[in-house]
Amino acid sequence: MTARGKILIVGAGIAGLATAWALTRRGYAVEVFEQGPIPNPKASSWDEHRITRHAYGEWEGYAALMPEAFRMWDQIWRDIGATHYDPCGAVYFMRGDNPWYPSTSRSLTEMNIGYRDIPLARAAARFPMLNLETVTRIVETDGAGMLFPVRILTDLVVHLAGRGVVFHSYSLVSEIDPERATVTSDGRVFGGDRVVMAAGAWNDRLVPSLRPEAVPSRQAVMFLAPPSDLAHAWSEAPVMADIGDESSCYMLPPRRGTRLKIGDHVFTRRGDADEDRTATDQDVARLMRVLPLAIHDFDRYMVLERKACFYTVTEDEHFVQRAVGARGWIISACSGHGFKLGPLTGEFAAQALSGERPEAQITRLAAGLETV
Repeated sequence: MTARGKILIVGAGIAGLATAWALTRRGYAVEVFEQGPIPNPKASSWDEHRITRHAYGEWEGYAALMPEAFRMWDQIWRDIGATHYDPCGAVYFMRGDNPWYPSTSRSLTEMNIGYRDIPLARAAARFPMLNLETVTRIVETDGAGMLFPVRILTDLVVHLAGRGVVFHSYSLVSEIDPERATVTSDGRVFGGDRVVMAAGAWNDRLVPSLRPEAVPSRQAVMFLAPPSDLAHAWSEAPVMADIGDESSCYMLPPRRGTRLKIGDHVFTRRGDADEDRTATDQDVARLMRVLPLAIHDFDRYMVLERKACFYTVTEDEHFVQRAVGARGWIISACSGHGFKLGPLTGEFAAQALSGERPEAQITRLAAGLETV
């Protein structure tokens, strides 16, 4: 089959690989450039596990995209021949008044996704590892669970290589020309019909016009070993999120060969993506304040790893997809939300590049301002 055209993609994280996947399915020739190995441990997408869910609180525009995102993941599972998803559900712990519930209830009802309150009187027996003293409401939702990024990225790379995608690993891109659709890497100039910038926290170096809109943000996570008497409870736990003002954090249980992970969703909006990925005392300072409020007897837990990762972040956490120049396209996913929407992000990009949808509509869809 003759290719419909050649697309150059800079970045082999989930956004770049999902875009390559969606374009290859349409018959395009694709080349992917990555500054390190593929997959790259420094990429924002590299992780043991990530949350996916339909519940999005006040971000109802993104909640409305999730059913289609789940359908796209199902297509990826069929293509790679493996399912790297654990539908373990999610539980949200609220402390005091919070605007999260009314909008979540509305959107889940509209999408026919199940949810229910967990009586506070029964919570201690099910969640003995948590500090529930000031919790005022607990909500459990269906349509949620964990994705396993490293396994997904690896299988996607194998699948795409088998479909003819050309990978350029250890190829630092020094310049892109969105008018001519060229990429300069290690002194060589590569040309295509379109060029896609999906380089995550490095995007603003390639597209300086992105800087006022989206900035790199250094974020901290911690991997822990729970006390032996609570290991089973954690292994059976769903994804959990504490959404109190002072105690907010998210918790991914140690399931399917992963470690217990605790993350901080408060954006720092600072840092350089080339910095070391070992989290400093400053990086984890907030988590160390928060975790004793969220986790019972936190001082009994062993810290296995402190890690820093980078995302690009906009002021209101919307995703960016838009044209750059005559033949360029940029994808900038906001925070860890980018992974759960990865296949849909790639599908949107492919629809724009192939002319299936107007580019302006894709920009609005990606920002959660229009529904599929």
